Amino acid sequence: EVQLVESGGGLVQAGGSLRLSCAGSGFTSVDYTVGWFRQAPGKDREGIGCFSSTDGSTYYADSVKGRFAISSDNGKNMVYLQMNNLKPEDTAVYYCQARLATGRTYWGQGTQVTVSF
Repeated sequence: EVQLVESGGGLVQAGGSLRLSCAGSGFTSVDYTVGWFRQAPGKDREGIGCFSSTDGSTYYADSVKGRFAISSDNGKNMVYLQMNNLKPEDTAVYYCQARLATGRTYWGQGTQVTVSF
């Protein structure tokens, strides 16, 4: 069974940093894409970045470009979201999503990030 588990969320002051982790298990594919999404109260889920294991490429939404960075440790099936210079508007539940070579997608349970003024 494929599972994704996010961790690393918490409360941080504006200007601070957090690193979220997305741990994948239950699959052996080395060909996958991991996306990071977030959902603030009363708002739609927003895609903020993604990582492709095939070439290591990354993509970021304008709202986080230059502040967030995605990295991976393929040997551990881990993908990270480093978040710097956090702003109160970054407050949301953050999710990772994995799309495997089969085309199926899987979601983690989410981790809360709260940025105070």
